[in-house]
Amino acid sequence: MSDDLTDEVVASFDGSPEARTKEVMGALVRHLHAFAREVDLTEEEYFRGIDFLTRTGQISTTTRQEFVLLADVLGLSMLTVGLDTRLPPEATAATVFGPFFVEGSPAYALGDDIANGAPGTPCLVSGRVLDTKGQPVGGALLETWQADEDGFYDVQKDLDVPQNRGHFTTDAEGNFSFWSVRPVAYPIPDDGPVGELLRAGGRGPMRPAHIHFMVTAPGYTRLITHIFAAGDEHLVDDAVFGVKDSLIAEFTEHRAGTAPDGRAVDQPWASVQYDLVLAATEETL
Repeated sequence: MSDDLTDEVVASFDGSPEARTKEVMGALVRHLHAFAREVDLTEEEYFRGIDFLTRTGQISTTTRQEFVLLADVLGLSMLTVGLDTRLPPEATAATVFGPFFVEGSPAYALGDDIANGAPGTPCLVSGRVLDTKGQPVGGALLETWQADEDGFYDVQKDLDVPQNRGHFTTDAEGNFSFWSVRPVAYPIPDDGPVGELLRAGGRGPMRPAHIHFMVTAPGYTRLITHIFAAGDEHLVDDAVFGVKDSLIAEFTEHRAGTAPDGRAVDQPWASVQYDLVLAATEETL
């Protein structure tokens, strides 16, 4: 088929008042048309694709973002992270945001238990927020969220209160600490269109055990990242391609007893220590 149609559609955006809109839409049209030509797209396949996207939108809610999940499993999320978050090597690596962040999480004091009744092995999470020169970043806002031992986030359950979700402010030395539960590997939601796509591609839905963090502080680039549990079998086949070696941390197992913060734990528990390093705004490439 002639390229005239592609050129005509690209030219239709010439009147955009924003140069970036014109650039992005022009590139999108060219690549989209090139894709259709490369695979010799049939009308049946076209309508199946439209149906897939329609159902992706229909299943999305304020607590389940199927389009984010779709971008995750196609690697677009991680590609965008790499393109938009060009941090110096000393900074903690960024990774995918995921579909389960919720604005307005509860505020907690350092050392508090955010599990709030979630099932799982108690886990003490601690570390420091530092700059790339190793200096503490006091007063940083640290948001965290994770799944329970059954592999579910609080927003996937019918709950009256948040679980394994909250935010903290680091102390003057950049310290943070809290109790939650030891993370486990879990499948991403695969009962919708994204699950159909994974099965059609012969792929699995599993994510390795991890804890989400988002850290912000004045003068620093926002960090969105995870820490992953060392030894997890799904580190090599993460469904959303989010694993980076530098984000893998050792979770230490302990017998029942007294934790370093003085808490008496009457069952086996775990701990992990990981420092989060922020890049100053001027250091971000």
